[in-house]
Amino acid sequence: MSFLEGLKTFVDTLGSTVLLPVFIFLFAVILGAKVGRAFRAAVIVGVAFIGINLVIGLMWGSLTDVSQAIVTNTGIQRDIIDVGWPSAAAIAFGSSVGLWVIPIGLLVNVVLLALRVTRTLNVDLWNFWHFAFAGSLIVAVTGNLALGLVAAALYAALMLFFADWTAPAVQKFYGLPGISIPHGTSSGYVPLAIPINWVLDRIPGVKDWNADPETIQKRLGPTFGDPMVMGLIIGLVLGIIGFIIPALRGEKTWLAFAADVLKLGVNLAAVMVLLPRMVAILMEGLIPVSEAAREFMQKRAAGREIYIGLDSAILIGHPAVISSALLLVPIAILLSVILPGNRVLLFADLAVIPFVIAIFAPMTRGNVFRIVVIGAIALIIGFYVGNALAPIITTAAADAGFAIPENAAQITSIADGFIWTPWAFMTLGSLGGALGWVGLGIIAVLIVVAFFFFSRNTKAWEQAAGAPAEE
Repeated sequence: MSFLEGLKTFVDTLGSTVLLPVFIFLFAVILGAKVGRAFRAAVIVGVAFIGINLVIGLMWGSLTDVSQAIVTNTGIQRDIIDVGWPSAAAIAFGSSVGLWVIPIGLLVNVVLLALRVTRTLNVDLWNFWHFAFAGSLIVAVTGNLALGLVAAALYAALMLFFADWTAPAVQKFYGLPGISIPHGTSSGYVPLAIPINWVLDRIPGVKDWNADPETIQKRLGPTFGDPMVMGLIIGLVLGIIGFIIPALRGEKTWLAFAADVLKLGVNLAAVMVLLPRMVAILMEGLIPVSEAAREFMQKRAAGREIYIGLDSAILIGHPAVISSALLLVPIAILLSVILPGNRVLLFADLAVIPFVIAIFAPMTRGNVFRIVVIGAIALIIGFYVGNALAPIITTAAADAGFAIPENAAQITSIADGFIWTPWAFMTLGSLGGALGWVGLGIIAVLIVVAFFFFSRNTKAWEQAAGAPAEE
């Protein structure tokens, strides 16, 4: 086994909940934090991510049950099956690009930091699979590993740009100082969300609709406006939609129907309460690291700020995000039925919707209505991206040794099969022969231009992404 194969196996075995604390500990010690404090901070981060993953697992199971019920009861038939992000990650890491993606991603990050191009240090190594995924699609089409590796490197750079761009808005809205989000599933639709939000700001009447959690709570009162109760109510409504048809047909007793609905409601109420608590624990672990990073940069780089790049899982517990995501679940299933030409059946990845829309919350100030509108438009685009990418994803899956479900002609996932950025990389990088290199060259130029104009007027870009204006 080569060193790279051993490294990939090591990363796969540890998983993000162990790997991230290790890197947090090393990073904190390098920055000058005391070993004992760095160790405790790393353990807290690991514990918090385990808690976050447990709660996400609860949400995942609940939404999977109700979405499966809706699909079964409505008799939807499609031949492109959503196999979920774990399958997409397995395909990415199992590809020839996945073998190289961690050293390549780290090299890109270190070089751009050293050149003072980016401010984000991406310690979320597990999610480097997003970079490998984009590269693996190109390899699946062209058979050219070099093209795939360059695409993965460029994708890593693009996510660092999105992380820098949205960091101040994310930090202010979510209360996460020193954090940025270089996450492939979350950042891709930022360029779409900003103009849509701009349009909504200019529609008479609509621009004045305040639907953030605080306003909703004031209007509904302290009981029904409470995020926990909102989660319960949304869960009950989803449960009724998903589970009532078998009861009406006599295929399930009404007591069993009531039990399913109540269980879903309480589970989603628990998600609304527990996710923010887990994020609060995570921040307890990250604060010492952020302080050490700030002191380090003040001493050695004239106060230059460095962001810690993390998984967008730390964002999805916000009431505005989780409420919007739950509302988008039936919308997503409806879209899969009514969109002309769609062949995708959503199933395993509906619980990924919070990750897709979490970055929309800062720019909309947590307005649930606007997040749902932008999310629905992103899903519409995503369905057609998913249809276009499905044949290539299926080929990449076969190359990586992934078993295709028996009832599926092709496969996809919301992460990252519904995101336009992997589609753009695949399209331009797979033009054929030298044109593939030209396509990636175009992407490289666009990334350089984006970084250039961002650096020329950073505040304006950040405010467009939701960062508050300086007083």
